[in-house]
Amino acid sequence: MQFGIFSVGDVTQDPTTGRTPSEGERISAMSAYALKAEEVGLDVFATGEHHNPPFMTSAPTTHLAWIAAQTQRLQLSTSTTLITTTDPVRIAEDYAFLQHLSGGRVDLMMGRGNTGPVYPWFGKDIRQGIPLAIENYHLLRRLWREEVVDWKGKFRTPLQGFTATPRPLDGTPPFVWHGSIRSTEIAEQAAYYGDGFFHNHIFWNIEHTAQMVDLYRRRFEHYGHGSADQAIVGLGGQVFMAGSEAEAKKTFRPYFDEAPVYGHGPSLEEFTRMTPLTVGTPEMVIERTLGFADAVGDYQRQMFLIDHAGLPQDVVLEQIEILGREVVPVLRREFEARRPAHVPSDPPTHASLVADGLGAPHHLVAPAAKVDLTVPTTGARASA
Repeated sequence: MQFGIFSVGDVTQDPTTGRTPSEGERISAMSAYALKAEEVGLDVFATGEHHNPPFMTSAPTTHLAWIAAQTQRLQLSTSTTLITTTDPVRIAEDYAFLQHLSGGRVDLMMGRGNTGPVYPWFGKDIRQGIPLAIENYHLLRRLWREEVVDWKGKFRTPLQGFTATPRPLDGTPPFVWHGSIRSTEIAEQAAYYGDGFFHNHIFWNIEHTAQMVDLYRRRFEHYGHGSADQAIVGLGGQVFMAGSEAEAKKTFRPYFDEAPVYGHGPSLEEFTRMTPLTVGTPEMVIERTLGFADAVGDYQRQMFLIDHAGLPQDVVLEQIEILGREVVPVLRREFEARRPAHVPSDPPTHASLVADGLGAPHHLVAPAAKVDLTVPTTGARASA
């Protein structure tokens, strides 16, 4: 099972000091968190994509390329790549280039983005968010899997005899996750292609998360990719740890109260009760995280949001240290002890996809083995 950290890249004032880091300081800090993640044995670092303040993560491939050059083992990912407002040609070429630079240590999480003004900034209509996600992703699959592409769709200019360059490393496109917290169409899309489904349930109760994951698992099996419990699932979460629950809450509370992602709403106690946010000891984080699998089944990737709300760099580095040294080793052991033998422990990697061979379903534009014409879908099937 893979464990990692992800950042939304907010530039937020530290409420305890009144100091706001510069964008350069935040970029430098996020880079340090990635290096620390590899040092303490975590598996994945992911960065979001945003184009509006207070966020500054507008260039994920540039950032991940720098991290790739400083690391040896760390898997690099996104949280998210905006498949709605970014041209799929741009995504195909940027991430194939990053694949080559990193030696294949790249996967992506597609997302629609939830910031309304971003759509018109890139010439798109937010009311078309779902159709954009469906059409653009299908074109992306073709660009990575077909040498020469002729394309005519609804949302971009046609392509005639186009070849995206560079071609994917070893002729093998990166593995893709589809991130969604409430759109059933996106769960359906992930299931249709046999891709991963990531539910970043940091704002939702576990019952809602379980429903979304269950839908994806059932449709994954329906499309012939394996049994429902073999579907590739990732979850989000957020934690803050200290030697005692009281100490953790005392330190974290001012940051929570002012956080742009969840401040000025429910109290810290209410939020921790309703969502996976855990503020307490490492043992409390372990117990809470293991409980996720009771609700959604055995899964393959757990990501933690750990550097937000103006938390100082030294505090975040300490949190990553605790996560890597005290929490994740126990989670690895406990998750694997409960996992049935036929359920994959890890999501696909570049090495595993290459080993599967060029004839494996991953290399097909439309790999679904079963199509039920009586069931309405996202439209992915219609354009396959």
